[in-house]
Amino acid sequence: MNLIEEAKRQIDALLQQAYESAAAAGQLPGGAELNGIVEIPKDSANGDYAANHAMTAARALRCAPRKIGEALLANLNLDGSYFDAAELAGPGFLNFRLGRRWYAEVLETVCAEGRDYGRSDALRGQKIMVEFVSANPTGPMHMGNARGGVLGDALAEILSRAGAEVWREFYVNDAGNQIEKFANSIDVRYRQQILGEDAVAFPEDGYHGEDIIALARGFRAQYGDGWLDKPVDERHAAMAEYGLSVNLPKMKADLARYGIRYDEWFLESSLHESGFVADSVAQLGALGYTYEKEGAVWLATSRILGEALLRQGKTPEQIEKLGLKDDVLRRANGFYTYFAADIAYHRNKLAVRGFDRAINIWGADHHGHVARLKGAMDALGLDGEHRLDIVLMQLVRLVRDGQVVRMSKRTGKAISLSDLLDEIPVDAARWFFNAKPESQMDFDLGLALRQDSENPVYYVQYAHARICSMLRSLVEEGLEVPAAGEAALDKLTHPRELDLIKQLSQLPEEIRLAARDYNPARIGSYVLELAARFHRFYTECRVRGAEPELAKARLLLSDCTRRVIENSLEILGVSAPERM
Repeated sequence: MNLIEEAKRQIDALLQQAYESAAAAGQLPGGAELNGIVEIPKDSANGDYAANHAMTAARALRCAPRKIGEALLANLNLDGSYFDAAELAGPGFLNFRLGRRWYAEVLETVCAEGRDYGRSDALRGQKIMVEFVSANPTGPMHMGNARGGVLGDALAEILSRAGAEVWREFYVNDAGNQIEKFANSIDVRYRQQILGEDAVAFPEDGYHGEDIIALARGFRAQYGDGWLDKPVDERHAAMAEYGLSVNLPKMKADLARYGIRYDEWFLESSLHESGFVADSVAQLGALGYTYEKEGAVWLATSRILGEALLRQGKTPEQIEKLGLKDDVLRRANGFYTYFAADIAYHRNKLAVRGFDRAINIWGADHHGHVARLKGAMDALGLDGEHRLDIVLMQLVRLVRDGQVVRMSKRTGKAISLSDLLDEIPVDAARWFFNAKPESQMDFDLGLALRQDSENPVYYVQYAHARICSMLRSLVEEGLEVPAAGEAALDKLTHPRELDLIKQLSQLPEEIRLAARDYNPARIGSYVLELAARFHRFYTECRVRGAEPELAKARLLLSDCTRRVIENSLEILGVSAPERM
C-alpha cells in the first residue's frame, strides 16, 4: 500500500466533503467539484501535506481563495482520518498535519507486507521488455556496458515491483559487418601464428586486442593447422562460430558475477535465417516507405520523420533545416544493413511477441538512431512513439586519487567489466553505477573501497548491519520484536521517530516515480536518506533503557527499517549484510 497516495486521496475526499457541507450551509456556491493538487511541503513546519484546492476553485466559485479556504476549514471533519489538524496559510493553502493513526498504519503495512513492501499494481497488465547491455560479442565488456547493466537490471526490477510483467533481454549482434571483421581478425592471427607475423598483414580496421590472439591460438589448438587451405568463407564461418562460443559464455559469466541474468539472449542471426529481416523490409515496401536507387533498397526516413514533425506542428521550413536523410536497408550486394536488422528486431518485440512497451538502454552515442527507429516502428503501424522508449546514458570515467584511470593495474590494458570486478566489490559497482543515466559520471575507485561513512553503499549496509546486531543483542536479553498489534505505536512521538516513519512510508512512492521516470537512481537516494534518518534515530532514541512499552515500539520501528533497507537494496542488486 502507498500510504502517501492514500493520504493525498483522503485529503481530496475530506475537502470535497467540507465543500459540500459549506455549500449546504450557504457559505459557498454549490454545484461544483473541488479539484486541486496535494503536495508534501519541503519544510514540515508548514504541515505534512499542503492542498491548493481553495485557489483552483476560485474561478468556478467566483470567490476569493482565502474565503473559500476559510469555509472549507470551518466545515472540515477530520474524525477517523489520518490527520490531527489543518490550518489555512498564505493566499489559500490548506496545510494538514498527520496524526498517530497514519504513523501506526505505516509500520503495520511494512510488517504485513514484509518482502513485498513497496510493490504495487500500478503497471499491472503491462508486458514490458527491457533490453540492456547488448554488447558486441567481439571483445570484453567495457565501462559503458557495466553502467548499462546496472541501469537496465534495476529498472527491470522497479517495473516488476510496480506490477508489470517484465522480460530482460540481451540482443546478440552475431551477424553483419562486425562479425565478419571479428572472423577476419581471428583468421589473420591464426595464419600469423603458423606462417609468421610478417607473412600476413593485419588489417587496420581489425580487432587488435590480445583476446583475438588468444582466440586464434585456441582455434589452432582445437583444429590444428589444416585450415590454412580452406576457402575463406568456410574459414571465417568456423572462426566466427568458435570465437562466439568462447566469448558468449564469458560474457554470461561476467554478467552473472555482476548479479545480472537474462530471460533470453536473442540472436540477431535468427532474424536473418528465418527471413524476418527480408520480410520486414518487404512490409515497409508494401506500405510505400521504401524505394530503390543504384541497386540498393532505401527507407524513406526523411519522409517518415518529416510527416511526424508536421503532425507535431513544425513548419516545412523548420523541417528542411534539419537535413533529414534516408537510410539504406539492403545494399546493392544483397546484404541487409544493421538498421534493417534493428527494425526487424523491434518489430519482433512489438508485433510478434506482443510487448506493450520495449525499453532499450543505449549509450549516448546512439542518440541519432532513436528517432529513425521510432519512425520505422510508426511506419509499420506499431506506434513507436509510445511503445518504444530509449534511455540514453552518458559516459563513465574511472577516477583514482583525482586522476582519470584508463588502464587496469592487473593487465595494463583498457579496463573491462571483469577487471573492475577484480578490483572492487560487486555491491560497490552496482551502487555507484546506479546514477542518473543522463549525467556523465565519475566512478571514484578509492571511494568505492572505503569502509566508512563517506562511502554511501557502506553507510547504508552498515545501518542494516547495525539494526541486525541490535536485534540479536536484545533477543539475548529476552526482548524480541513484537507483532504490530502488540506494540504501543502511539508511544512513538519523538521527532526522530516520526521522521524515520515518514521515510519508511516513501518507498512505494519512490518505486512508482522511478518506474514512471525510468530512473532507478531514485532508490539509491531514498535508501541513503533512510539510513541517515535511522542513524539519527539510533543516536537520540535508545531502545535499551527505555520504558518497556516504548522500547517495544522502538524495536518494531527498527525492525521495519531493517526490512525496508533490505527491500531497497534488493531492487539495486546490492546485498544487505547482517554483520560488518
